[in-house]
Amino acid sequence: QALEEQYSPSRWSPRLDRDTVVQAHLAATAAGTQRARAGAQTSLHVPYGDGEGEKLDIYFPTDPSGTFPVLVYIHGGYWQCLSKDESGFAAPPLVSRGVAVVAVGYDTAPKGHMDAMVLQVRRSLAFLVERYSGIRGIYLCGHSAGAHLAAMVLSTDWTEYGVAPDIKGAVLVSGVYDLEPILHTYVNDALNMSREVAQRNSPMLCVTPAAPAAAACKVLVAVAQHDSPEFRRQSQEYGQALRAAGWSVSLLDLAGVDHFDIIEKLSEESYVLTQVREELPSSL
Repeated sequence: QALEEQYSPSRWSPRLDRDTVVQAHLAATAAGTQRARAGAQTSLHVPYGDGEGEKLDIYFPTDPSGTFPVLVYIHGGYWQCLSKDESGFAAPPLVSRGVAVVAVGYDTAPKGHMDAMVLQVRRSLAFLVERYSGIRGIYLCGHSAGAHLAAMVLSTDWTEYGVAPDIKGAVLVSGVYDLEPILHTYVNDALNMSREVAQRNSPMLCVTPAAPAAAACKVLVAVAQHDSPEFRRQSQEYGQALRAAGWSVSLLDLAGVDHFDIIEKLSEESYVLTQVREELPSSL
């Protein structure tokens, strides 16, 4: 029961009750995505594989001539809901500054299994690098379950994929980095993970010493003041594990936000995380 509470983010928001905060999140991200699609040059539902969920939404920069950095956004939803279709809300502040934004689709549970989701997100990056020669530097951004998937990307052995994506930075927001506790909660009802699957796909257990290329990758691990103590613990311990392995890591504890509006506010020009993301490409 205690674990169920800890891994139910909607119970910890002081703004709204459990059901309302989730509905408000869906409405905010969907509305933001509609605005982004209206104001940007887009390529929607670009297939990166044969699977039904294996598609990308690409928001190109205002002037896409030449080369441009790319922010790859991986949505949350506890690996079983949400989609790329309401994941473009963060695009407007970036496309206006010459950064492309890519929202990644993947097969959520129960259709998708954890191994397959991790593989899909890795393959989506390999596809981007092969397809768009103008990319100069990739920045990952993931929220909640998406932060978990982005963290798994950081542990990828790219020799298996025949490409070497130039991952310059990662913004991991309110993520889960050790899947073991999830096994004992309602979240695993749809995921149906075994202990082996959970361990194999826990970023905390996959931290690799930072190779020379990875050492230049700036990782920001962000957590909300009103995330549960367990979410906050996971963020802190994962950030410390990366740092101990030689990665360049910053931990950001954001006051006054919960598990949901910590990411919704990425559509705002003045929001601290928006500004952090805009500074990442300036290091190019």
